[in-house]
Amino acid sequence: MQDPVVIFWFRRDLRLHDNKGLWQALSGALPVVPLFIFDTEITGKLPAHDPRVEFIYNTLAQMQQKLQKHKKTIWIFKGKPEEVFSKLLTKLNIKAVYTNKDHEPYGIARDNRIGDLLAQHSIPFHTSLDHLLFDKDEIVKSDGTPYNVFTPYARRCREVLSQDHLKGYPSQKFLCKFIDQEAPRFPAMEELGFQPSAIAIPPLQIVEDILTHYHKLRDYPARNGTSKLGIHLRFGTVSIRALAAEALRLNETYLNELLWREFYAMILWHYPHVVNRSFKPAYDQVQWINNEQHFQRWKEGNTGYPMVDAGMRELAATGYMHNRVRMIAASFLTKHLLIDWRWGEAWFAEKLLDFELSSNNGGWQWSAGSGCDAAPYFRIFNPTEQQKKFDPKGLYVSQWIPELNTPKYPGPMVDHKMARERCLKAFKTALNSR
Repeated sequence: MQDPVVIFWFRRDLRLHDNKGLWQALSGALPVVPLFIFDTEITGKLPAHDPRVEFIYNTLAQMQQKLQKHKKTIWIFKGKPEEVFSKLLTKLNIKAVYTNKDHEPYGIARDNRIGDLLAQHSIPFHTSLDHLLFDKDEIVKSDGTPYNVFTPYARRCREVLSQDHLKGYPSQKFLCKFIDQEAPRFPAMEELGFQPSAIAIPPLQIVEDILTHYHKLRDYPARNGTSKLGIHLRFGTVSIRALAAEALRLNETYLNELLWREFYAMILWHYPHVVNRSFKPAYDQVQWINNEQHFQRWKEGNTGYPMVDAGMRELAATGYMHNRVRMIAASFLTKHLLIDWRWGEAWFAEKLLDFELSSNNGGWQWSAGSGCDAAPYFRIFNPTEQQKKFDPKGLYVSQWIPELNTPKYPGPMVDHKMARERCLKAFKTALNSR
């Protein structure tokens, strides 16, 4: 009979320090098997050179280097999680499995299946909240129902936020408790079927000066005014608790942005229908034009509106788009071109390094007016006026559109006034059809 062990399953928490679920696994008496699964239900839908998969692999490789100093190793598998755990159950004497929670519908369903599988063998499945500050039902109205509007939600978050939400979990101090048993060899990226990407990942740096001046510079895409930590929050290479503590110390506006992330996660938790449908059902009655040629021009950054086009080209080249520009580009697609927000959401999901279902969905529904917002369809950004306000010297647009102000750059593909009136009519018609 093999010696008993517990498993810690890494997912969107790719760090050895301040990892709540890992700390709980390491706090017990039994040695811990550190596990990561490249879930083919997810990776099978991505290209082999997806930069996010490369980022995950490289992060695991860095973690592996740290563990090797303790003569430990991460167990890496590729496949369906249920199949991987079924194999591990035949090889290891597992007494418990620990992991951190997921709030997305697929992750919840996956964890329910794994929990059921483990229960058949009388193995407890422990989950902890690590990637968010607040749990599903922690921030609710006085009647126990979830908030549907951000401002009162954020106000309540600030009232409730305490040191308990921000305290760290010193998991890095107990790495010697990882299992000594010989583990599977750490695989090369190519062995897993993945390939390097040409897209660079923003470094993991919490720059105090950027956070301090965030409220002044965050809306200007030509300035280095945002943290670019989205991918690190998404995959947990940075602790949300540590980042929130810095935000609380340095900048209320930055903390507010972190609370938007919490808000959209809570909305997805409570209203999973938003994945495929509008939060406000009436907006599913909008008659979208969905012109595929117009959609292609938007994706390529050839709409004739420089602020939109610069953002789309930045996204294609770097996997990143400034948040102000994301709003402008999304508003243009849904309002000027009357293309279904789900089309744009899917394109961002494919391209964004920091793609997170709840935030991406929430942002697109905000832009389309179909989500949790008090100012719905009649908010229509004028891309030209937005450029004058947030890129007045044209530094951002000229960086991404070298042919700007030459005959090679197209004129506006739609007239703003016409598009605005058409949008208002389409949305009013949909809302009046209830």
